[in-house]
Amino acid sequence: MYIFNITTNISEEIEKDWLLWMNDTFIPNMIATNKFHKAIMTQVEVDEEMGGITYSTQYFTHSKTLLDRFFEEDQPSILQKHTKFRGQYVDFSTTLKVISEQ
Repeated sequence: MYIFNITTNISEEIEKDWLLWMNDTFIPNMIATNKFHKAIMTQVEVDEEMGGITYSTQYFTHSKTLLDRFFEEDQPSILQKHTKFRGQYVDFSTTLKVISEQ
C-alpha cells in the first residue's frame, strides 16, 4: 500500500472555508479518480512560526502503479481546476510506502 500525503499550512482567516472546500470538493474529486480508496485528514499539532494552521491529508492507494497513474493521468487536471485557494496556503507532498500495518 502507498500513501500520497499533502501537508498544508492555511491561514486562520480562511480555515473554515478551506476545510469545507476540502471535504466537499477536493477530497471527493481525488477519490473519484479511482486511484485512491480512502482519505484521512488530520490537524498537525504544532505551533507554526509563520502562523496559520497545518493539516495533513493522506490518500491511500493499493499499489505504486495506481499512484503513478494518478500522477500521470489525474494530478495535472486536478491542479488546474482546483484554484479556489491558490496563493493562500503553503503545501508540500510526500509519497509513503507502507512497510507494515498492525
